[in-house]
Amino acid sequence: MKANKIAWLLLLAALGGCHSGEQLQEHSPLAIPGEGPLPYGKWKFAFFTPEGLPALATHARIIDTAGYLYTFNTLDSTQGNPYSVETWSVKVSRSSIHFDQAKQPPQYMVFCWDSIIDKKTYETSLYFPRAVWDKMRASTGKDMFGNTAWYDTMLFGLAPEGKVRVWLQNSAGGVNYPLPVEKLKTVSGDKLDICKGITQSDFSYGYDQDIKDFIKGKTYPYGNW
Repeated sequence: MKANKIAWLLLLAALGGCHSGEQLQEHSPLAIPGEGPLPYGKWKFAFFTPEGLPALATHARIIDTAGYLYTFNTLDSTQGNPYSVETWSVKVSRSSIHFDQAKQPPQYMVFCWDSIIDKKTYETSLYFPRAVWDKMRASTGKDMFGNTAWYDTMLFGLAPEGKVRVWLQNSAGGVNYPLPVEKLKTVSGDKLDICKGITQSDFSYGYDQDIKDFIKGKTYPYGNW
């Protein structure tokens, strides 16, 4: 889909203050023909960070393959992953996701996040190709209880210097699948658009003692993200 159409819809949302799941047009020009409902209902997404490098996702907007625009002013918690030290763990798992859900796979997403370790607000935008939608619709086999398993949860890793990685989590467990996203872009400072003035963090507070203890002696920012 053309980026200018997506940008136009997001501008309408910013001006009109749409609610979660509001369809901006009855027959949206952004709908993908032939894309039906997901076989498992809604897909979920979640944010996490490396150990000792906290961040907070504060706002998100998604345009799905049906042309619906979702706006999330309340997100599930951004959790630190104790197994992501020096490099990302490929077995991160998130469950009990209450707010971060959508009905059809994403075409486009933009989200805001505060890097506590960088003391900056970032705005990340990205597109999802058809290969991602197909992956989210195909069964991965059976889980340990004999139920059909799916790649039904999308994971976003948030790291220092605005670095973002994306995976799909298999409901049967195991290794996460790295997503082939397109045009992933992260900006901050005077380049913020949707995320301008949206921060929920007091960067003047400084680091908690557990953060200081963990990063002590490490080159900042430590690890390969």
